[in-house]
Amino acid sequence: MATSPAERMRAFRRRRRESHLREIRMTLPDARLRQVRERIADSVDRLDPEAEAAALRWIEAVSDFDEHPTR
Repeated sequence: MATSPAERMRAFRRRRRESHLREIRMTLPDARLRQVRERIADSVDRLDPEAEAAALRWIEAVSDFDEHPTR
């Protein structure tokens, strides 16, 4: 028996929920657009190198990825 697209989608979402998965939707800037790329480049240009270096040092200090090679 044929089912409608809406019924198939409902079943798909139900199966996902039963598998403890949740659908989320995200809206992202379209990096194909020149204006978006320019805005990102401008934001990167304004980053403070010292603040970025401090952030990376903190991330490395609190991460334990190297302590447990196999998980």
